[in-house]
Amino acid sequence: MERKIRVGVVFGGKSTEHAVSLLSAQSIIRTLDPERFEMVFIGIDKEGRWALCDNARPLLHADDPEQIALCPSAHPVAVVPGGSEQRLSVLTDSHRATPIDVVFPVLHGPLGEDGTVQGMLKLANLPFVGAGVLGSAVGMDKDVAKRLLRDAGIPVANFLAVNARHAVTLTYDEVVTRLGSPFFIKPANAGSSVGVSKVTNTEDYATALREALKFDTKVLIEEFIEGREIECAVLGNDEPTASCLGEIIPTHDFYSYEAKYLDEHGALLKIPAEIEQGTGEHLRRLAVQTFQTLCCEGMARVDFFLRPNGKAIVNEINTIPGFTSISMYPKLWEASGLPYGKLVERLIDLALERHEREQRLQTSI
Repeated sequence: MERKIRVGVVFGGKSTEHAVSLLSAQSIIRTLDPERFEMVFIGIDKEGRWALCDNARPLLHADDPEQIALCPSAHPVAVVPGGSEQRLSVLTDSHRATPIDVVFPVLHGPLGEDGTVQGMLKLANLPFVGAGVLGSAVGMDKDVAKRLLRDAGIPVANFLAVNARHAVTLTYDEVVTRLGSPFFIKPANAGSSVGVSKVTNTEDYATALREALKFDTKVLIEEFIEGREIECAVLGNDEPTASCLGEIIPTHDFYSYEAKYLDEHGALLKIPAEIEQGTGEHLRRLAVQTFQTLCCEGMARVDFFLRPNGKAIVNEINTIPGFTSISMYPKLWEASGLPYGKLVERLIDLALERHEREQRLQTSI
């Protein structure tokens, strides 16, 4: 009988998207085929501590988005760098090593989706699902990502990026002169619409800057784009493919954190989106081009604004998109003929394929 693939599912983390990560992990845990995979659950608490979770109950209040939490564990985990073996160490009295075949990081936001965990896993010689160090870091930093896309000729919204020191010297009137009104302010490195504000006046401007700077030392100020919110899922390594398109129709002022995760009526997801065929094909090509320009691998969700005149603007890329039961990424692939369970299996296969390819690279002269 073929040995099961041991998958280390890593979830939680220090970021503001901790709860979103738990919700995504819960869906993956319920979906992985126990006939093919053996799961090892590794939770990261809000202080950044790693621990081995009980396989029988890794999460508390698993079905409640507002109360879901890590189940407490007395078994800290350490990653062992270097060597040809893939392994994690569980710091019990026996200091036993736990061989892992592949890691599935279900981590959203900074210190999980931004290349930090990916770099640690590469040092430990552990295959992992999703973008590598560079693609993860670039995809998380909206400022750097937009600069690269702009240089590649991919349309993005007009924007300004300022750090905490210079934000206080940039006035509301200066921003309006350059970007128009209204405009958005958001942390440069964050996701799930955390810290995002729509600004329409001077008072809103000062409040929005303070809110964004709670979550990052760099702030993105971006022009308001009038248009439909269209999303596309991308899957693959060297030859990525794009899913069908979906549309988000928010019932809130914009697609906020509450609309995404807490309010079940916060937005209508329309899959597939009703888009003229030629425009749809253009958006799918643009999604793949964005994925490749930002050095991504494995998976990503590319978000667009589609203007009334039919022109598309790339809003952002998410290298570890949400995997909850209502998340757009798995829903798009399901509508494209790839069910949730098969999608997760394909992502694990892509991770193992990439790692095998990288192991063949020469490391000495």
